[in-house]
Amino acid sequence: MSQKILTALVAAVTFSSASFAASVSQEEYDAIAERIKPVGDVYLAGAEPVKAEPTGPRDGATVYGTFCIACHASGVSGAPKTGDAGDWAPRIAQGSDVLADHAINGFNAMPAKGSCMDCSDDEIIAAIEHMIEGL
Repeated sequence: MSQKILTALVAAVTFSSASFAASVSQEEYDAIAERIKPVGDVYLAGAEPVKAEPTGPRDGATVYGTFCIACHASGVSGAPKTGDAGDWAPRIAQGSDVLADHAINGFNAMPAKGSCMDCSDDEIIAAIEHMIEGL
């Protein structure tokens, strides 16, 4: 007996919700959607929505602080540390063209553009100048 009641109840709910969905106007649907929309968004690290492009070139400090600092602050994998004359002297001695070429195209453990694929060559050069200023 209880199985028949349960079946009838499920059928009644199914058909009544289908009937309700068919009778809801677009305005009512939009109002319901507005009321139940999420308050905010949650993203996994690295899956954030793409932000608008900057309005101009980034300065060396900005590029360094966003991309270069991860390796050049501590010397990861032999990266010359920012402001360390001993680390930078042999590289500077090769000339600014070689230094720029290695930073832009990658060299040894350093990936091309230090993984800043949207950085221009001028922004990369500005980041190098930021790292070696005052030496």
